[in-house]
Amino acid sequence: MKIEALLFGGIAVFFGGAAVLYRVWSRDPTGTAVLIIAFLMALAISLFCAVNYRRKGARPQDRTEAEVADAAGPVEFFPAHSYWPVVTALGAALTATGIVYGLWLFLIGFGVLARGVAGMALQYVHHGEGQGS
Repeated sequence: MKIEALLFGGIAVFFGGAAVLYRVWSRDPTGTAVLIIAFLMALAISLFCAVNYRRKGARPQDRTEAEVADAAGPVEFFPAHSYWPVVTALGAALTATGIVYGLWLFLIGFGVLARGVAGMALQYVHHGEGQGS
């Protein structure tokens, strides 16, 4: 994450300098506030990346001598037969359509969307069974 920290640090320096110059030349408080917020956001990301680099060390992506297989590992677990993504997509579509056609459709879509997200998050949680199940 060293490269990311340097990249966002450079962006933070740019926005900080732009905020100072914008304030001096324009005397516009709103534009200056926006540039200061952009500076702080880029600085926060830069500091996060720098702290993670110091804490965890170099990733395989940071080393020039690293091989592709160094970063390989288990990607994720994808369930084979789950209908919750379809329910979530339907809920998102109904919610977006409800923004146009009315609050009643938005609320129905939001309920379907919430159930779909909860179903995806909890589909492999076994209630009342042992650890090995």
